[in-house]
Amino acid sequence: MRDIQSESDYREIHLDRVGVNGVRYPIRIKDRQDTFQHTNALINLYVNLPKEFRGTHMSRFIEILNRYQSDLSYSKLKNILIETKESLKANDAHIEILFAYFILKSSPVSNIQSYMDYTCQFIASQNDRFDFILEVNVPVQLVCPCSKEISRYGAHNQRGNAKIKTRMNGMVWIEELVQIAENAGSSPLFTLLKREDEKYITEHAYDHPKFVEDVVRDIALPLERDKRITWYQIEVLSQESIHNHNAYASVTKKR
Repeated sequence: MRDIQSESDYREIHLDRVGVNGVRYPIRIKDRQDTFQHTNALINLYVNLPKEFRGTHMSRFIEILNRYQSDLSYSKLKNILIETKESLKANDAHIEILFAYFILKSSPVSNIQSYMDYTCQFIASQNDRFDFILEVNVPVQLVCPCSKEISRYGAHNQRGNAKIKTRMNGMVWIEELVQIAENAGSSPLFTLLKREDEKYITEHAYDHPKFVEDVVRDIALPLERDKRITWYQIEVLSQESIHNHNAYASVTKKR
């Protein structure tokens, strides 16, 4: 059969990335307890396309994912990208795996356990070298220090999101980054709470007011001290409850 994708292209334009986007896929992720948890992912898998080729072979991306279906964990990403490069005759390969990661948490007073989900992402590239970024999104509660200071009673509070991206030279667990982010907020979030837990969290958050600037800095400090982490980017977004806009702060470690 005629291989149209491999035919020559006359426009002389190199494409940075071509491939499959938004592939829904079941994956297994290794957790800190040395077990695997099953979850669903959205996967993007790309290669570069030299200017002489009209298109790429989209089916090969899915075939490669199928070969690694039982284990799309961090340890296999380099193999996936190398095989993708070789199969598509490309110089660069890039993959993004967005997934929900679940942690079993105990409520602060009643100690009732429930699963909390965190949106995470593996971002990896392979050209002359392998590059990997772990992204973790952690929802937190934030109480405004200014509102607490100027109000006779109460203070406005809202849900925030702390996004942490890291490069590393040693294994850093998702659970570790989640704990750092939750410690930096006014209070962590939980899926299941009884009344005594709600009372504790409300009062704890009120006693620990934080600006988004505070949260970014309080996350950066332990990351800066961790010798396993070679680079980080932190973004905190607060969905303001009394404003029709969000509050935002970020910092990126210079490489």
